Amino acid sequence: MRRSLNFGSVSSRSLTGGALLRQVALLALFIVTAGFWIYFSAAASGFTSDFNLFSLLRFAAIQITIGFAQMVALSIGDLNLAVGAIGGATGMIAGWAMQVLGLPPEVAVLFALAAGTLLGFSNALLITWTRINSFIVTLATASLITGAMLIVTHSDPFSRLPDSFTSFSETEVAGLPVSNLVLVMLAVGVALFFLYRNLSLGREMLAVGANRRAARMSGLSVDRVVLLTHGLSGALAATAGLMAIAADHTASPSLGSDWLLASFVAPAIGGTLLSGGLVSVPGTIVGGVLLATISNGLLLVGIDNFWITVFLGAVLLLAVVLDRVTRAAGGAAP
Repeated sequence: MRRSLNFGSVSSRSLTGGALLRQVALLALFIVTAGFWIYFSAAASGFTSDFNLFSLLRFAAIQITIGFAQMVALSIGDLNLAVGAIGGATGMIAGWAMQVLGLPPEVAVLFALAAGTLLGFSNALLITWTRINSFIVTLATASLITGAMLIVTHSDPFSRLPDSFTSFSETEVAGLPVSNLVLVMLAVGVALFFLYRNLSLGREMLAVGANRRAARMSGLSVDRVVLLTHGLSGALAATAGLMAIAADHTASPSLGSDWLLASFVAPAIGGTLLSGGLVSVPGTIVGGVLLATISNGLLLVGIDNFWITVFLGAVLLLAVVLDRVTRAAGGAAP
């Protein structure tokens, strides 16, 4: 057990060269984000209007929550390619529960979160039972989940959602152009920060991500950690799905279809190692705000939305290179 605690401490030190590099990188990311805000404030008409800021921050909150769902899977060295499928399916489940069954929004939300958690557990069970790489397993389950959802719903959206549910995303916080969804995202972020900083489960997740074989040899129940991690990833994907249908006022079958790339980019540029063993909750938040800012600003200045996809791909490729550099600098166990 002593060795597993060692792995957790390697991932969470604040005075190593790798940690210093990460702090500098986070500061640089914040400066770049601020720079884009300054640029678009001058170049894009309406960027600083209350309406646009409200929409931008609400969109950022959803994107960051999507990033959180991927981040927790990355923390153990796994991938969850079913993030979008789970978010889309649970969003449709919530819409069906409210529109067809007439359930109160609170019950529908709990129903969707439970479904997301169970889908995450299913991914984990397949990974631990078959010992097949999480990339293959979640790629397959993403197709299964989406296909099953389309068959059951006949690709029909649920657009008659109760006002008590959709108005939550439209309400401003303390008269500021900030949606309640931003508060939801921040609450999730605080909980995850506490998990990785203070709880043994968080340290176990990082230990598994840093060196799974060594963690297992030290007596850590790796399968249990994988199960809980993917369950949490599924619950976070469901949270993002609920936030998205509240903002869109409809549960659409296409929900989540474009989440995959974005789910990796925000945590990757924020300092989460793609190879596992290290996460950055603040970095994921700043990274998500940066992506939302660039997406919003480019649209306002009249640049085609297709360039945003090119940008995301380039940033993810850069993040892979930085992942290697950070590990070489001692940011995580080899």
